[in-house]
Amino acid sequence: MIVVITGPTGVGKTKLSISLAKKYNGIILNADATQMYKELNIGSAKIKEEEMMGIKHYLLDYLDVLSDYSVSDYQKDGRILLDKFSDKNIFIVGGTGLYIKALLYDYKFNKIDKKDYSKYSNEELLKMCLEIDKNCQIHVNNRIRLENFLNREGSSNTGNKLLYDAIFIGLTTDRVVLYEKINKRVDEMFQEGLVREVDNLLNKYPNANILKRAIGYKEVISYLEGNISLEDARWLIKKNSRHYAKRQYTWFNNQMQIKWFKTDYNNFNNTIKEVEDYLDNINF
Repeated sequence: MIVVITGPTGVGKTKLSISLAKKYNGIILNADATQMYKELNIGSAKIKEEEMMGIKHYLLDYLDVLSDYSVSDYQKDGRILLDKFSDKNIFIVGGTGLYIKALLYDYKFNKIDKKDYSKYSNEELLKMCLEIDKNCQIHVNNRIRLENFLNREGSSNTGNKLLYDAIFIGLTTDRVVLYEKINKRVDEMFQEGLVREVDNLLNKYPNANILKRAIGYKEVISYLEGNISLEDARWLIKKNSRHYAKRQYTWFNNQMQIKWFKTDYNNFNNTIKEVEDYLDNINF
């Protein structure tokens, strides 16, 4: 069986996935686009090895920073693993909705017919993309993906035919609580050495696209380049993370049939038990 565990940052997806994978003897497939890259650890909130509890993780920490990885690449790699481990319980964990959609649904990619968009700003390209698909989640700084989307003229097949027997679980919480959790997580990233991590990566890979578009990295780069203050960088990461969480909710509610569970931060075991009871009742 395949179980998707999704939701915004800070709701406990990682902790829940480890608990479920242990109980149901499963493996975990990462579905967070930033966590796929090696060396992007603090800013991506990547799970640490000691937190994995011996559970096998795939599509995590396996791309070089300079890799130009696409949704179609993830679909191909992910489906190879789904077929390889078809006899196991697989937990797909992360908040990158388009990757999950492409992996599990009849999502097809058409041949790119390249056009010249050089006269348009990133903001104009994003507006054009949103006119084609109001749920488009491509970040305004990711010019390559914006142009690729427009070159396909939004013609990727995003039909709702599910190709795999999968259960969709989402963790959620009140917006005020979520925003507090996001703000706290960002502060912890700075305490853990986010600026040092970004500075080292920027020196090693000055042309890496992932650093220029990933939340937590692009803001610190702007600080390191002298464009904003450190406090402004911290504030922007919090702001951009909150906005991303809001877009995630909108996207998932429009694209997938998800069973939502409210995170109990006072006793997370209650959340784990609620999800386990739900899975047991559908004969997982």
